[in-house]
Amino acid sequence: MAKLEEQLKAAILKMPVKEKDKLLLRLVAKDEKLLRRLTFELLEGGETRDSRADELRDLMQKNLQELPAKDMTPGYLLLYFRHWNARIVEHVQATKDKPGEVILTAFMLAEAFRTFDAMLRRFPDHRSDTLAPYVVRRTKTLLDKAEKLHEDYFIEFRRDLNEVLAFLWDFRPTAQLAKHEGLPKRWEM
Repeated sequence: MAKLEEQLKAAILKMPVKEKDKLLLRLVAKDEKLLRRLTFELLEGGETRDSRADELRDLMQKNLQELPAKDMTPGYLLLYFRHWNARIVEHVQATKDKPGEVILTAFMLAEAFRTFDAMLRRFPDHRSDTLAPYVVRRTKTLLDKAEKLHEDYFIEFRRDLNEVLAFLWDFRPTAQLAKHEGLPKRWEM
């Protein structure tokens, strides 16, 4: 983002309020992230964080159930993860929901592994060459963020997180990577 010079700042501040408002509205309309954040804070009063997270969780689960099992591959599952991870990031940017990020990500990974465990094991190991590093790195990041949360939130994601860890250690393409990254076999916080 470009930094404003002091003279330009002063000139902008001296502009009539009506002109500043027009400029502000034009600029805000061009920034999707800012629009989502302002909608959450100004229109929803910052009080819809939990309902937004629940809605996102329901959408993830519905989308996962709609995926055609016979056509699924590790590559398609990776696309699913990337799509929903981006949606989770959008949610966090708009709402500053740090516990929600951990809860939703753990749910996304665990639910996908519950649903497609058999499919992943059916394919040769090399078919998971791009999926395996992604989920191990994502899980490592998830663990780092989980440890920073207050313990009252742990109950909301502990089961899912432990299921993810169990899958990573039990699935040959991810087991070696999990060991290399130093992931625990069980999260005991």
